[in-house]
Amino acid sequence: MDGQNGLSEIEKLKAKLQSSSLPANLHDKATEQLERVNFTFKYGGNLAQLDIVTKYIDWITSLPWDKKSEDVFDIAKAKEILDKNHYGLEKIKKRVLEYLSLLILQKQKLNLSSFHAPNLFFVGLAGTGKTTFAKSIAESLGRQFVRIPFGGLSSALDLRGQSKTAPEAEPGTVIKALRRAAVKNPVILLDELDRVTPESRAAIMGVLIELLDPGQNSAYTDYFIDYPFDLSQVIFVATANNTNNINTAVLDRLEVIQMPSYTDEEKIMIAKNYVLPNYLKDAGLTTDNIQIDDAVWSKITRPLGFDAGIRTLERTVEGIVRKAAYKIVSGQGTSFVINDTSIKDFL
Repeated sequence: MDGQNGLSEIEKLKAKLQSSSLPANLHDKATEQLERVNFTFKYGGNLAQLDIVTKYIDWITSLPWDKKSEDVFDIAKAKEILDKNHYGLEKIKKRVLEYLSLLILQKQKLNLSSFHAPNLFFVGLAGTGKTTFAKSIAESLGRQFVRIPFGGLSSALDLRGQSKTAPEAEPGTVIKALRRAAVKNPVILLDELDRVTPESRAAIMGVLIELLDPGQNSAYTDYFIDYPFDLSQVIFVATANNTNNINTAVLDRLEVIQMPSYTDEEKIMIAKNYVLPNYLKDAGLTTDNIQIDDAVWSKITRPLGFDAGIRTLERTVEGIVRKAAYKIVSGQGTSFVINDTSIKDFL
């Protein structure tokens, strides 16, 4: 890019700033940076600074500073969604409905724009429904849902971002999640908090305290954006396999909900009523194509011994549907009954 093209780019960035709805102070700050780059260009300045400012303006103009979704406050609909997405787990569903009821009252009776209900923290083994409950909360409220994975998170800067002056700097995962959501009030899932790397755990827990604390998160500052963003209308939901590696101050800001293991009987009901129908639908098949005898469900449910969740079960059922799809496409038949005799061909 030569100087003339650089000046043309600056004019485009000015227009972009003018058409965006940024906070006034941030708009002035970005304009000042742009004018500084413009000034250096007139005297033969380099393009590196323009690249930094271009990236910065692209980010700040893409964030939902004043955009939010309207909440759906219908507790009967919420119960319907929970029953649709989760088999059993009545105590957990009741606790979530109580949580949603509190949010409804705060909005309707107290007219609060930010929420002060405890942040829910689903703790349990893999496949017990932790993430699905977070999605159900978002669906019940009609909110956008975004996930921030903490598995292997190696630095607090991954959450907080890096100063825009650093090479290859970019915002942290919180700001990235807000950009994906395109609203300032999504449900953000903080997934697998117990899996951050040990050497960075203390610093990451420090950022988490700020995210989860209503007294602090209304002015959350990412190092790249370098301007406070109001997170008070975000609903944070967290998950972990256990609480052993979670800082006490973080736990104080979370309400732990212990997820139970599924019994074999519950898994069979989930497989019959949820898992198999979903995989059949995804494959364009119906129950006319695959029928599973009741006698073989125990082998499908526990092929490798006991598993607390339903991940293994889901993979097994998916494999059965996949093998049936291959047989259909390769002309080996159109309808299959899976029983004690034929099950070895599908597992």
